[in-house]
Amino acid sequence: MSAQSEVHPHDAVDIIRAKRDGQAVPEPALRWMIEHYTKGYVSDAQMSAFAMAVLLNGMSRDEIRVMTDAMIASGERMEFSSLGKPTVDKHSTGGVGDKITLPLAPLVAAFGVAVPQLSGRGLGHTGGTLDKLESIPGWRAALSNDEMLAQLRDVGAVICAAGSGLAPADKKLYALRDVTGTVEAIPLIASSIMSKKIAEGTDALVLDVKFGSGAFMQDIDRARELARTMVALGTDSGVSTTALLTDMNTPLGLAIGNANEVRESVEVLAGGGPADVVELTLALAREMLALAGQPDADVEAALADGRAMDAWRAMIVAQDGDPDAALPTPRETHVVTAERAGIVQRVDALPFGVGAWRLGAGRARAVDPVIHAAGIDLHVKPGDRVTAGQPLFTLSADDEKRFGRALEAVAGAWEIADSAVDVLPLVRERITA
Repeated sequence: MSAQSEVHPHDAVDIIRAKRDGQAVPEPALRWMIEHYTKGYVSDAQMSAFAMAVLLNGMSRDEIRVMTDAMIASGERMEFSSLGKPTVDKHSTGGVGDKITLPLAPLVAAFGVAVPQLSGRGLGHTGGTLDKLESIPGWRAALSNDEMLAQLRDVGAVICAAGSGLAPADKKLYALRDVTGTVEAIPLIASSIMSKKIAEGTDALVLDVKFGSGAFMQDIDRARELARTMVALGTDSGVSTTALLTDMNTPLGLAIGNANEVRESVEVLAGGGPADVVELTLALAREMLALAGQPDADVEAALADGRAMDAWRAMIVAQDGDPDAALPTPRETHVVTAERAGIVQRVDALPFGVGAWRLGAGRARAVDPVIHAAGIDLHVKPGDRVTAGQPLFTLSADDEKRFGRALEAVAGAWEIADSAVDVLPLVRERITA
């Protein structure tokens, strides 16, 4: 019997009307909607209308759980029980200079915990973890499931591309949201992120939910709502989940780009690096290890004594990368200096993210290449005292023609004044079930 002549127990138009009118969609109808959208029976136009109704009217906790579970059921589910050790993952909602996955995964793996970090590529002003790691000569993002399991068993940490078999319903719905003005719907964001993470099969999950100018969610209240929704989803699905709400008004660390963010990550693994990157790496590591049954793990010691660096090197080598190879360097640089003496009041994350993107560190379309040596290196942070003529930041590119538009992007994105500035905490809240 063809799909056209098949008799269906539900109708997409009735489901759209129910959500349009603020009603809860019954579980069987919602599961049917997701399954038949994946199969192509429910059209893009109908799912667009449903997504807009969700944006405007929201969903109950139970509806979001059902929708997430239906998206997981659309594809395969990974299984790590054969490893014989706990698995814990981290997901960040993304930001400017956010390279935390790079030092974090090997740090946690140094304690005998498996970290299956399925990551993505950057689009727009937020950098992609895979793009950063591809700065390392030879390193490859694509691993088979068998390769991934072997690496988790032998090394403990893997950062690689997610396979197409995980939550295919999400991939289809995500593309639709992007072109229909429904990206911001919290139930759709939460089910998108959590369907992939739960399908990944990890025992526990720590979420780094960012707010501020360089974050996906600029408003702290909406970021908190997203964090609570995702923690509830993980908990309801049997995955131990906590979240940290972190500030992304200022770029994280000093490096914004790809190769330069790898360099900064290696500095952290060597026991140095910017204070904010170290702080967040340690905070997330503590959360992950607590969920893995090691609440008293001395994460500072693992950075100081080289265990985390050993795990990093093993992780890179396992994916055919050379941890000792020189990273790409830019052909052209441009230094911006302070016009006056004073105290740095602010360094806005979003303009610097856009500036790095315009230099070639990011991509406008998914098919675009990135220039691994391109980016911005900050020399100051809010609260720092500067003198006139002191370097504030350096732009890097392979073509000096890119500097003009990058400078336009960051114009007015920093401020120097005479007064002291209150530097707010990086980690603002911890959210649990």
